[in-house]
Amino acid sequence: MSGLPDLTPGLVLRAYAAGIFPMAEGRDDPELFWVDPEMRGIIPLNGFHVSRSLARRVRRGAYRAALNSDFAGVMDACADRENTWINATIRALYLDLHRAGHAHSLEIYEGGVLCGGVYGVSLGAAFFGESMFSLRTDGSKRALLHLVDHLGRCGFRLFDTQFLTDHLASLGAVEISRAAYHLALADALAHDADITALPLDPDHALVLQRMTQTS
Repeated sequence: MSGLPDLTPGLVLRAYAAGIFPMAEGRDDPELFWVDPEMRGIIPLNGFHVSRSLARRVRRGAYRAALNSDFAGVMDACADRENTWINATIRALYLDLHRAGHAHSLEIYEGGVLCGGVYGVSLGAAFFGESMFSLRTDGSKRALLHLVDHLGRCGFRLFDTQFLTDHLASLGAVEISRAAYHLALADALAHDADITALPLDPDHALVLQRMTQTS
C-alpha cells in the first residue's frame, strides 16, 4: 500500500484490470492506497440467494429500479455513514469514471424517493461493486438483485464485491483466493459486455423468476 497523489481514471481502470483498487482510510483522510485482498468476495451471477422475505418484498412491488439515474446521489448516500472510505478524491475520481462510461449505479426508488442503491465499475465482462446503501427495508438487497439479473442479461461473467461481509454472504456471495480471483478476472476481461446494452427489466415478477431459477 502506498500514497496515491495523482490518480487518474485511466490509471484506476488499469489497476482494476490488475486486480487492485483504491481506498482511503476515512472521509477526512486525503491519502489513498491500493488494496489487493488475499481473499476476494464475489457474487456468482447464477448463485444469488433470494430469501423468502426478499421475494415477498419484490412481489409486492411499489418501487422502481433504475440504472444510472443518480450516480452522485448513490455515492453520497453510500458515504453518509459514520465511517466511510469515500473521501473527496474518491468521489471526484468515480464521478469522472461515470462520465466516461465506466462507473455505474443502480437505484431503488419508493414514491420517487431514492431509498437504496449500489455503484461500481465495469471493465470487459467484469463488474466491480464498490459500495451500497439502504434507507428502506431491503433497499440494498433489491438493488443487488436487479443488478445481478441485469449483469447476467448483458453478458457479464464476474461480479467482484471486493470483500465478503455477512450481508453479502446472506445473498450468496462467496470468498475465493487471490489466485482464483485472477483467473476469473482474466476470463472476464477477455470478453466484452455492456451494462447499457439492455434496459433494466421493469417486470419485477420476471426478474424474481429468473433469479430464483438460477439461485
